[in-house]
Amino acid sequence: MLDGDPAPAPDGAGERGSDLDSAMSHGIPKLAEAGHEFPFVIATPQCPESSQWIAEVDTLGGLLDDVAADYRIGPSRIYVTGLSMGGFGTWSLAVRHPERFAAIVSICGGLRDRGVDRIRHLPVWTFHGEEDTTVPIKFTEEIVAGLEALGSDVRFTRYPGVGHDSWTRTYDDPDFYDWLLAHHRTDRAGES
Repeated sequence: MLDGDPAPAPDGAGERGSDLDSAMSHGIPKLAEAGHEFPFVIATPQCPESSQWIAEVDTLGGLLDDVAADYRIGPSRIYVTGLSMGGFGTWSLAVRHPERFAAIVSICGGLRDRGVDRIRHLPVWTFHGEEDTTVPIKFTEEIVAGLEALGSDVRFTRYPGVGHDSWTRTYDDPDFYDWLLAHHRTDRAGES
């Protein structure tokens, strides 16, 4: 999602394949399809059926390049958000290319590549349902603990009594968009 700029919103595992309508079934794409207007360009990639976003980080990087060029998007306002498997993709893409983003939002995701030190200067807001049995909340708790230990700008919203669908409340909340769009990428001192 990008402010006149692109930000991929990677989808979850249930939306993989070639049926583009399934990629529009949750989150920001669903809201846009329903007529909500947003002050940014939305890029909604669809993961191949036989893959996962953590294996497609280079593909997502290429998509960002293409969207930024095609829509003349400024590099300081590029954001990434994703849910479930897309949440894993969000973390993986940010760890691989932290210099590309103004802020990231992962919803009920996790990180297999433990490179949180690479995103310590990146504003992060992450969300997770406390009763999630698909992607246990411990995945997010571990990442947040790692970022907090580094003094990172990280927010963690837990949804008590909520299972895997922690994205509906998140993407329906205007505060989410206000927080996201308040961030601009700058040259962050000490960023690696």
